[in-house]
Amino acid sequence: MEPDATVNLASLLVEHPFPDDADLVHTVDESMTAGSARVRARAIAEQLEVRPGQAVAVQLANGPELVATMIGVWLAGGVYVPVNPRLPDAERAEILAATRPAVLITANASQPLDDPMTYADGVAFVMWTSGTTGRPKPIQHTHGAYVELLDRVLGPLRGAKPPSSARPPSPNLIPVSMALNAGLYNVLFGLRAGAALVIMDGFDPGTFAALVARFEIRSTVLPPAAMSMLSDSAVTDLTPLRYVRSITAPLSPLQARRFVDRFGVMVLNGYGQAELGEVIGWTASDAKAHPEKLGAIGRPHPGVEIRISDDGHLLVRPPNTATGIDERFDADGFVDTGDLAHVDPDGFVWIDGRAGDVINRGGNKVFPEAVEEVLRLAPAVDDVAVVGMADERLGEVPVAFLVGRAVADDELAALCREHLVAYKVPVAFHWIDSLPRSEVGKVLRRELAVSVPPTTTTP
Repeated sequence: MEPDATVNLASLLVEHPFPDDADLVHTVDESMTAGSARVRARAIAEQLEVRPGQAVAVQLANGPELVATMIGVWLAGGVYVPVNPRLPDAERAEILAATRPAVLITANASQPLDDPMTYADGVAFVMWTSGTTGRPKPIQHTHGAYVELLDRVLGPLRGAKPPSSARPPSPNLIPVSMALNAGLYNVLFGLRAGAALVIMDGFDPGTFAALVARFEIRSTVLPPAAMSMLSDSAVTDLTPLRYVRSITAPLSPLQARRFVDRFGVMVLNGYGQAELGEVIGWTASDAKAHPEKLGAIGRPHPGVEIRISDDGHLLVRPPNTATGIDERFDADGFVDTGDLAHVDPDGFVWIDGRAGDVINRGGNKVFPEAVEEVLRLAPAVDDVAVVGMADERLGEVPVAFLVGRAVADDELAALCREHLVAYKVPVAFHWIDSLPRSEVGKVLRRELAVSVPPTTTTP
């Protein structure tokens, strides 16, 4: 499918079905009407001194002003470059050097920049890969391709329901930064669905529960780390929430079950990457029909083809992708996701682990996630990550990093031996204060892997 080259994502606000006097964008303590958002976006577009195709870097906190500024950039014909306001100056400088915007907008100023570049026609925004296993890199999404991506996911969720249904869509609650792909995607997803937006600037379980009740949120998205925080928190009720779609990282069956058992909320797993958008996921009907498959990432969305390579890699061919990933395409147009997976007889996809995370212990493959699930069974363990460490004899061995109340290594090793074959048992257990994570909760394994010296196992 060729994306519509005439589409501009600004239309998602300009043509939003809400009347001007209806509240459209909410935070914990402020709201902006649809009319005010449209007026503000047009005013920003008029003030911006950019040529078509030039980029505008925006470093603002989550909220109505950020939504209006993003739309204003597109109305002006610019390319939107989100910059997380929590970034240190050095990382912001790297983003500006790589994307070469014409203007930087912050909370205090609009600053013109030297030597801006001009992007190709149709480019909407520049987003960064997550950088969990390597350095983040910029990728470009176009207006037309991103609208196709949104409709690819919205289609099955809408089903046969007419767009003009009398009941308005549930407000879309965005619990992550709009500087991240997951946050930006879910803002645009809500606008495309004709819904109001409820935006959090940082995740807190109590605040999340209060917003769910206040805005009568029936479905939302959450990273696995946020679901774990809720399961461990004092929050006991998320009424009227019915569905949670898991985003940003694979959700383990154990964590999914904990969440479902505690809150009675159906978990719809999902799978995507910044470069691909969401390509695999659950529908409500699948969740009702297959509760036994909790933990799978679902089935491919319409128009998405998948393959499992001979070495277990998940290959995906969506209708459209971001630009800047040509090296990952094979001859048939499939993209190597870098994840290992298998497909069951009913067509549900299960993630086995990240290819770069698999530990090769003397020729035996160890999936860190499988070891982590066992270690989470220990009451003393609050959080855990298993990584491969260099070993002089075996090449690599599994080492566990744990957060919680320290217990004897022998006790943890015995627990692992109860559930795992011997070569999967970690050779060492390190207790630390917290795991290094990205803003959406992904463990930064590369930081752990360099935190201790190589091991030498006994022959």
